[in-house]
Amino acid sequence: MTQAMAETVSAKSILRSDSNLAQYFSEQFAALTPAKVLIALVMGFLVGLVVAFTYKKCYRGVLYSPNFSLTLIMLCLITTPVVMCIKSDISLSMGMVGALSIVRFRTAVKEPMDTAYMFWALTMGILLGAELYIVALCVALGIALILFLLNFVKFQNPNTYLLVVHYDEAAEYDINEQLRRMIKYRRLRSKTVTRTGAEMTVEVRLDNKQDLVAGMLNIEGVYDATLVACQTEAGA
Repeated sequence: MTQAMAETVSAKSILRSDSNLAQYFSEQFAALTPAKVLIALVMGFLVGLVVAFTYKKCYRGVLYSPNFSLTLIMLCLITTPVVMCIKSDISLSMGMVGALSIVRFRTAVKEPMDTAYMFWALTMGILLGAELYIVALCVALGIALILFLLNFVKFQNPNTYLLVVHYDEAAEYDINEQLRRMIKYRRLRSKTVTRTGAEMTVEVRLDNKQDLVAGMLNIEGVYDATLVACQTEAGA
């Protein structure tokens, strides 16, 4: 008799646990269904691709980093589900804000525009997490179009380079004359004179079609010439 009662109690507890488990999952998926999460992640991936593609095409630095483009996509994908979870729960959202406030990022952002792209990706994730898909697409495409237009206008100006020339001091007059004929804008950055020759660094603006290095090497007394891409406040 006792064993039968124990089996009855065990069966009731199993049924009760199953009902609690089913209730738990039903409450979890009441406001956040798997279909919504999947749609949001797909939209986050597509919008992240728009941000990353725009970054790649509009990048004007010296060394392009593919990892940063992947980071922009991941920011969209990560921010989207976070916002979906906290948008309907005030206490959870306040806890998330408190947790994020103690995070310290050790990686330094080298370019100011990289920070803008990061905020752009985070904003897209917030809009997608709020299920404002049409707004997110319009904002992403609008910002991308504006950046492409600005980038096209910027590239009409000559690019900025540093010309480093090693030469004999007797050839300096010919070098300056050659620069005057080929380059409209030039500015001397540094000049070093040693017993074996001289070195001069000049900031120049020129189109890629101009073969400045070959023109320098044709001057008698020039040992070598190097052209290095750079970014300055005047030439960026």
